[in-house]
Amino acid sequence: MDDKEARSILEAVLFIAGEPISPDSLSSILELDRAEVERLVKELINDYTINNTGLLVAEVAGGVQMVTNPACAPWVRKLLATSVPTKLSQPSLETLAIIAYKQPIIKAEIEAIRGVNSDGVVKTLLDRKLIKILGRKEVPGRPLMYGTTKEFLQHFGLKDLSELPTLKEFQEFETPEAPEQEMPEYAATEQQTTEESVEPVQGEDHAEDEGEAAITENPDPEKEETNRASVHLEDDESGINKEEAG
Repeated sequence: MDDKEARSILEAVLFIAGEPISPDSLSSILELDRAEVERLVKELINDYTINNTGLLVAEVAGGVQMVTNPACAPWVRKLLATSVPTKLSQPSLETLAIIAYKQPIIKAEIEAIRGVNSDGVVKTLLDRKLIKILGRKEVPGRPLMYGTTKEFLQHFGLKDLSELPTLKEFQEFETPEAPEQEMPEYAATEQQTTEESVEPVQGEDHAEDEGEAAITENPDPEKEETNRASVHLEDDESGINKEEAG
């Protein structure tokens, strides 16, 4: 079998399969060494990419699969518009992300992270074969442990779990916090001026108190003269009375 014939068979197998096929399975079908199959796959991937046709060959979920070109997605969506919706809900995506990054993980740990009951969401993901039961955890009660499946990789077009975005990549999309704004110089000057303007008012009150004390201690001079005259008159009358008595 020459390369041209082998590549034709490889194309036909990938087209009809509809799901990723491992290199070992392709080697068995084509009756060729795995290294030879991997070489043919690489050539086929390059040819489809260069030609930019409606179909592409890609490495997905540890295997090889024929997929549609992303540029044709709008027309493919029209075809699938009447099909049963396959879009995952927000709770399903949250739960699936937790399982993907924390696997193997038990349901209690999922609920501790999400803060809500996850029975229905886990069942939905199991029914859609995006997650699977990996076994039981060796703790009291021996709860079930969950992990992602090959269908999960296929659904999101991932070669393996190492292609999942890292936490650092997520942080790059976070909105930076607004920097703390310093008070403008003119505002600080106004505030300082206002604080200083309060002190004279307090000083004026104090001055008024001192003024009142001064007025109390130092009576009006005219009143003082009148008081002295009345005292002098009393002394004169007292002297007259003494002479009459003598």
